[in-house]
Amino acid sequence: MSSSIIWYLKEFFRKEWLYNFLFVKTAPLETPPHFRNFPVLTGKECTHCLDCMMICPAPGAIEVLKTDNGWEPHIIKGHCIRCGLCTEVCEEGVLLSGRVLDSNFYDNTTYLCEYHISIDPVLCMRCGNCSVACPINKEIDPTLAFSGTATSDEVIMRIKDGEMRVINPEKCTGCKTCEETCPNKAIRVARVIEGVHGDGDLL
Repeated sequence: MSSSIIWYLKEFFRKEWLYNFLFVKTAPLETPPHFRNFPVLTGKECTHCLDCMMICPAPGAIEVLKTDNGWEPHIIKGHCIRCGLCTEVCEEGVLLSGRVLDSNFYDNTTYLCEYHISIDPVLCMRCGNCSVACPINKEIDPTLAFSGTATSDEVIMRIKDGEMRVINPEKCTGCKTCEETCPNKAIRVARVIEGVHGDGDLL
């Protein structure tokens, strides 16, 4: 046993071995084409469409906040998984993540997001909380702020003929405020994402 240990010590303390160990050199680090880093701002104007938040699969990874210069997405690195989906879905190019935008440009691809709102008629008690809480509804019908009842058919949803009805689902931004506000959990907002070529064909 002792002879084996002595042999290993002699081998490890050889000048050539020590030099190679202490002054080892590796190949230069190159970023692979598929690498996606944490998204960063490009300086372009955010339109507050919230597509980046809605496509993000990691809860709490991105927030779009109001600043002195307008709306601005903020990345929470502790939650972000660096998938790059927020970068790909943003039509304004507000975010940059690795080579995502370059790839989209050369491949002529993008994502389209739609939001489907479903209301369970059994659970819904027609209180109207979802309609009143919806930020898009408030923009369209300012009377909601003090009346609690939507009167315009231009809103996303409202009580009509004694039922809560989704009238203009295409206006939904997917913020899920209605879903979170409903006391009976009767409403769900589902995100539907499709990849498309620039010519409009599905991937």
